Amino acid sequence: MTNLSSTLADRFEARLDSPFLRVPGGSSLTYRDVDERAGQMASVLRDLGVGVGARVVVQIDKSTDNVALYLACLRVGAVFVPLNTAYTPAEVGYFVDDASPALVVARPGTLGDLAAPVVHLGTDRAGSFATAADDATPTRDIVERADEDVAAMLYTSGTTGRSKGAMLTHANLASNALALHDIWGFGPDDVLLHTLPIFHVHGLFVALHCAMLGANEVIFLPAFDASLAIEHLPEATVMMGVPTHYTRLLADTRFTAAVCRSIRLFTSGSAPMTAAVHADFTARTGVQILERYGMTEAGMITSNPYGGERTPGTVGFPLPDVELRVCDDVGTVVAPGETGVVEIRSPGLFAGYWRMPDATAGAHRDGGWFVTGDVGSADTEGRLTLEGRASDMIIT
Repeated sequence: MTNLSSTLADRFEARLDSPFLRVPGGSSLTYRDVDERAGQMASVLRDLGVGVGARVVVQIDKSTDNVALYLACLRVGAVFVPLNTAYTPAEVGYFVDDASPALVVARPGTLGDLAAPVVHLGTDRAGSFATAADDATPTRDIVERADEDVAAMLYTSGTTGRSKGAMLTHANLASNALALHDIWGFGPDDVLLHTLPIFHVHGLFVALHCAMLGANEVIFLPAFDASLAIEHLPEATVMMGVPTHYTRLLADTRFTAAVCRSIRLFTSGSAPMTAAVHADFTARTGVQILERYGMTEAGMITSNPYGGERTPGTVGFPLPDVELRVCDDVGTVVAPGETGVVEIRSPGLFAGYWRMPDATAGAHRDGGWFVTGDVGSADTEGRLTLEGRASDMIIT
């Protein structure tokens, strides 16, 4: 594999004039439009001195330019470091001090006093970075990167300690995206309803990568809104959400089977879904939600089958090339049905925690097994059920 940017571009190159990002009530951009915007931003990044391997910390609202900025960072070989938009300036200051970025991209009017250069980018192409990109000549040059080079760094939740930067390589992200695109049956006519934020694995790497690999159209909502979702679901074939999204849809009487008539796939993750919500959703729509499991450090790990039985309350089977076992506290595999800690080996597994070699080593056992910190059990067929958390790592 090479730079993830090349992997994605190779897949949509033949369909550059196909619709990509459609913002209801706003802009509609083709793959060519976004590719050119990413090229403009890549030129600006280079002009600002962002070199290969440099971190770019990003705290901006969801927008088409946010997607273009991510692709621009890949193109120049930089490391994309997205931050939750709810973080306070003091919290952002911690991440900036830790990541030592070459550049911070922030919302207009925010984050003016940090230990790194700051530029601004708004949802409506406002801000200094947007203005510079408007005037820049786009570059199509893609910096060559090795499989093991870091493409993105995402911080874990840090519920029992300080947040850790999980370094995800080009190979990590590509292998995970290609596997999901295949097992979830993405085709050229799919349309994704995107309701998720794009500062974490679910919204950015799972949803958008799957769409880009097929040059699919994305109905790009700024945030989840039940009314907007109900309005646009009839135009989509796939929706990826979290349990609260589906609960809010079920609470709306306008949400009916007719609204979902074109949907072939609803997925749910980032938090547990109750069997009751799963059953109510199936009864209302005639479509079973596909539950899956992943985390910041590994991308997607398991999925209920797209073409087989989906068991409510479970997160399915390991993805292709993912090895999974359930162990006791000392790493001994427990019997099927018994509870233990989930451990994995996977090509999607992160390269380590940024500047925390002891934490990286402490999260692994001999043989390369990563201790997820999630408690669960696997049945005799290998289907995984999660039962709780045993560490500060975040389910995505």
